[in-house]
Amino acid sequence: QVHLVESGGGLVQAGGSLRLSCEASGQSARNHVLAWFRQAPGKEREFVAAVSWSGVTTHYADSVKDRFTISRDKFKPMAYLQMNRLKPEDTAVYYCASEGPLHHSASDYYPGDFPSWGQGTQVTVSA
Repeated sequence: QVHLVESGGGLVQAGGSLRLSCEASGQSARNHVLAWFRQAPGKEREFVAAVSWSGVTTHYADSVKDRFTISRDKFKPMAYLQMNRLKPEDTAVYYCASEGPLHHSASDYYPGDFPSWGQGTQVTVSA
């Protein structure tokens, strides 16, 4: 199983930026899809973005498209989520997930597809 650790969350004003990191370790950590999900208080966990093991294919939720960028390191088993033009509605705990499938579209991603999860990192965007 892949072990995941997120970092980089914090408090930022609306319009600001944050960069989240996800470090993966364990067997074949480099060879799996890495995805970001988020969960706001009182809401279900929702898909944010995913990247293929090669880094070539990416998918984004409509709510973050053109503001967030997912990428992965070519040499280290790490993924990143660059978040720009943050909005108060982006406030949530952000989770890194792995060992799930690479779907054809963003609407196909569900938390239940991913068996490996990090502990989450809080992102708070103030108005």
